[in-house]
Amino acid sequence: MNRALALFGWLAVTPAVLSSCSDEESFPPPSETPPAAPATNDPAFAFDGQRGWYLIGDDLTPGHDTLTMRVLPPGGTDYIDAWVAGGAGIRLELGDDRLFHLEADLSALPPGEHEVLLAADGAATAFARVTFMRSHPLYFQFTTDWDFSDPSQETLDWQDQLNDRHPGVQITNFVGPYTFTDPEISDTREQELVDWLKAQRDEHGDEIALHIHPYCNFVEYAGLTCNTDDSTVYATDATGYTVTCESYGYDNFKTLLEAADGLFEERGLGKPTTFRAGGWTATIETLRALADTGYVADTSANNWARMEEWQRPFDSSTLYEWNMEHWAPIGDTSQPYYPNTSDVLSPDAPTLAILEVPDNAIMVDYVTVEEMVEIFHANWPEGTALAQPTSFMMGYHPSENFSAEEQNRIDGILDHADQFLAEHGDGPVVYALLRDMPRVWPRPE
Repeated sequence: MNRALALFGWLAVTPAVLSSCSDEESFPPPSETPPAAPATNDPAFAFDGQRGWYLIGDDLTPGHDTLTMRVLPPGGTDYIDAWVAGGAGIRLELGDDRLFHLEADLSALPPGEHEVLLAADGAATAFARVTFMRSHPLYFQFTTDWDFSDPSQETLDWQDQLNDRHPGVQITNFVGPYTFTDPEISDTREQELVDWLKAQRDEHGDEIALHIHPYCNFVEYAGLTCNTDDSTVYATDATGYTVTCESYGYDNFKTLLEAADGLFEERGLGKPTTFRAGGWTATIETLRALADTGYVADTSANNWARMEEWQRPFDSSTLYEWNMEHWAPIGDTSQPYYPNTSDVLSPDAPTLAILEVPDNAIMVDYVTVEEMVEIFHANWPEGTALAQPTSFMMGYHPSENFSAEEQNRIDGILDHADQFLAEHGDGPVVYALLRDMPRVWPRPE
């Protein structure tokens, strides 16, 4: 905007300075051809109402398909025309508020930067040139992984405060079913956790999703024998925590999913429909079990190169190597796809009925604010229009070990994303839940 309108106060003390436009019908029609752009915008004209960014909508997010502007010209101005993205001229309407109003349809405009030229009284040179971006959304998905039975009240209190610091953020909470099978969790504490989850869902619209580390207390609750051998961290793990989801195959993992669904539904949490494997250790068998149990999206595909902290040749850990082998092509800019029925990395038909959304910014345990911002802008180069919807996924592990440094990292990336929110017209960022991503990326027919 070339100068602030301060419209209502200004007009209240200023006599009518605009033409009465009584001869409006005698004015020539708007030119089909845009005028020349001005070297600089004329400060005698004030305007506002336009956005910097207009989204191209999809089944989840409505588009911003109408451009509106208000113009306050200097006295003696008879009419104003506008040309949007090189189209034919549009005559602005003079409203009862003594401002000229533009309303233009943008629904046919492709992604990219576009301009509006404004000219008064048939002038050959516009008095103002205004640019805007037309873009698909950048879907920012913020997640939590409940690796432990109790994520700690201190961490949950911090997450409550996060909603106040970043209004509009939506959170997909990947909750562990072992919260409900761990004998160390009292009935009172379990109910507190259930009540907290319901409040996040009902008051903030957050998602209650599923996260499984195959702890023995949960595996045995499901009627299976606990595997303690296939750990990615230790030679054996008597708790089952670090054992791969892969090791349970299709049938047994389907049994675990059905047991988890029952635990959630019995507590009024609803059936979860999205999933992330503990340690990201999902394979095609895991995804088949998910698809056959009513899950619509998974985010186990891991940007493994960002977890170099797990390159530990000095001990028995194989977590980094497992992810490097199984998610080899997944990186900073990997995007959602429907996996092939026999190849978890291929999008080729035939595909499973489950959307794989890569965890491309992984967890704050492994990435600094600077690294997350780097990944953010690898997916959306700042100032450019997105040619298609784009996904950015990150998260954290709520626990008693959740550090102040990790808290600051989360605030840091959210502070950065908040600068580019589509709802404010400042960029393409839309906070979103994983369960809604199949609406953005529908399965090919």
